[in-house]
Amino acid sequence: MTDQQRDRYARHLLLPGFGVEAQEKLLNSRVLLIGAGGLGSPTALYLVAAGIGNLTIIDHDTVDLSNLQRQILHRESDLGQPKVRSAQRELEALNSNCHLTLLEEPFTAKNAEELIADHDLVIDGSDNFTTRFLANDACYFGKKPLVYGSIFQFEGQLTLFDQHEQSPCYRCLVPQPPADGAVPNCLEAGVIGTLPGIIGSLQAMEAIKYLTGLGTPPRGKLVHYDALQTSFRELTINKDPHCPLCSADANIHSITSEAQASCQLEGSDSITALELQSISEEILLLDVREAAEFALGRIPGSQLTPLSQLKTGAIPALPFDHLIYVHCKAGTRSAQAIKILKEAGYSSLVNISDGYDGWSKIKPT
Repeated sequence: MTDQQRDRYARHLLLPGFGVEAQEKLLNSRVLLIGAGGLGSPTALYLVAAGIGNLTIIDHDTVDLSNLQRQILHRESDLGQPKVRSAQRELEALNSNCHLTLLEEPFTAKNAEELIADHDLVIDGSDNFTTRFLANDACYFGKKPLVYGSIFQFEGQLTLFDQHEQSPCYRCLVPQPPADGAVPNCLEAGVIGTLPGIIGSLQAMEAIKYLTGLGTPPRGKLVHYDALQTSFRELTINKDPHCPLCSADANIHSITSEAQASCQLEGSDSITALELQSISEEILLLDVREAAEFALGRIPGSQLTPLSQLKTGAIPALPFDHLIYVHCKAGTRSAQAIKILKEAGYSSLVNISDGYDGWSKIKPT
């Protein structure tokens, strides 16, 4: 360790049980972080500040104005730019001695195995079930520890999945991806801006603990944080004896299929808002957001029928022989609405996968 490093990490070196040995372990560690958004931002900042020697961040998204309420790696000047670009700038400015690898691409079954093999630990900062299942399965097959975190409105959760200690895996907690629309994401349900800062910081802490061998990781425990009640709870995650991945009778044997099972609504088509714009003929467009959202902005020609109304059984009089396009804010509630409409006898339904958010980002022609 150099004199400069001793000065930089002086407060670490004073800690009982930490010292030079633990700091050198961090300096020699290789961490893969999936996502440079809400969870990834504080996680990356604290890992780089703590002296992680090698950090790889993979994210294919660009910076949106709505991200800035919580994604603290990015600035107003970064709008429309790749998140990995602003992440690199901020992290290099914080600690130029950390070796950064920034990958502007999605985390997929094609690159997961190779990426995970090159790292000591993986941190899941994603915001969707497809990536969570893929990260879990890839870490299981690659025998690498996975620090999991997630957030929703005012609540967050955290755990460590570690096959070296035969701990439960994510599929022991959530056996299968929920159906599309069954669980709203932050785009639909919202999230308080400080929450990912709390959970992301905890993810960074667990990574540091694991890499240095300090403390007790939350293996087999789901740590739940309620911001409104200012409370933490520990819930036991039992190893599922019939887990499709990690049990004796597992039926998932690779990350090429089941691991990346998407959560698409069975039997329905979807298009993007950009594709919707290219349709020249008159269409039947159903907006299933709430009235207050509709009043703030709408796609021209759309008909408002809130999902909350559909859930009560109040189905509008729509033509059964007409193709119906359904949208909400970002594709989640519209998927639920399509399921309800299918049960009511409608079959020609198309989901606008990115909803009003997607439409508002393009300039109508």
